[in-house]
Amino acid sequence: MGNSSTPQQIPVVVLAGFLGSGKTTLLNHLLHHSGGSRIGAIVNDFGSIEIDAMAVAGALGDSTVSLGNGCLCCAVDASELDVYLDRLAAPDAGIDVIVIEASGLAEPQELVRMVLASEQPRVVYGGLVEVVDAAEFDATRARHPELDRHLALADLVVVNKLDRAADGERVLGLVRSLTDRAAVVPATYGRIDPEFLFDCRPSEERIGQLSFDDLHERGTDEHAGHLHTGYDNLSFASDAPMEPRRLMRFLDSRPDGLYRIKGHVDFGPYDVRNRYTVHAVGRFLRFHPEPWPAGDGRRTQLVLIGSGIDTEALDKELQGCANDAPHADEHGMWGILRYVPGTEEEPGTGGY
Repeated sequence: MGNSSTPQQIPVVVLAGFLGSGKTTLLNHLLHHSGGSRIGAIVNDFGSIEIDAMAVAGALGDSTVSLGNGCLCCAVDASELDVYLDRLAAPDAGIDVIVIEASGLAEPQELVRMVLASEQPRVVYGGLVEVVDAAEFDATRARHPELDRHLALADLVVVNKLDRAADGERVLGLVRSLTDRAAVVPATYGRIDPEFLFDCRPSEERIGQLSFDDLHERGTDEHAGHLHTGYDNLSFASDAPMEPRRLMRFLDSRPDGLYRIKGHVDFGPYDVRNRYTVHAVGRFLRFHPEPWPAGDGRRTQLVLIGSGIDTEALDKELQGCANDAPHADEHGMWGILRYVPGTEEEPGTGGY
């Protein structure tokens, strides 16, 4: 596999939640705080997305608008999803992340399946984010019993409007009990750190464009300090190669609240030619082997992102996965190769 396989892959995030939960507010927040990153948003219609007239660069056909920070919004129905994934993933679109707002398009589980089944090689599943209204949580569950199923499928749950809930801690505890190891993040006004969902480019990379960030940075700066609440990360590096069976044991038992793992792994004698880029979100896991860049030192570098995770314990566990033995067990990579696209019938879709 060449270098073309991983670095350009675009995460596709499915954003779900019942009417009034705040998912459109969260999408607007991401659009307004994307830094230098370019977002492709797939929505039912443009009416609910607050597109500032000053920031609209122009319409591209009947169902696409281009926003001033490089973001594109597409209004589609589910049958058109693949067409727009292809369009947004095209290199000349310059998109860094695609967010599908699920309202009315399809069941979240169906959208997740469509993303996982996509044959567009430039996209990769980026997680199911379920937004719930803390103040109306009990009433929403009574009205929509399927909410429990959605929470069990979610990779990240944003418990929104906590400032309006009389018993926010009870709601948070109840939501955690209904999820399957998902990260649960408290929020107000849909403000979560975009780094939860995608890697933000430095805003200086945006040249000669008026952006939402420029228009809105006054008046929102006072909230910047709140974005990191509930957000934990760990940067791990090892000069000793990782032992594949140990690393798979770690990945198979990753704890509640660990939402994303990204980086690349050196398996030493198990594959001397390639490093393995790892992408994990929720229960989804994928590895991509790619040749070591010439002149780069060989080491494992990983970033773990989650909510309420014990970073010190995770760091120790990862250190325990290192092994500098000079020889490889011929079957040692089997667990890893299950999650390399093309090596088995449908790798990396566990949990869905």
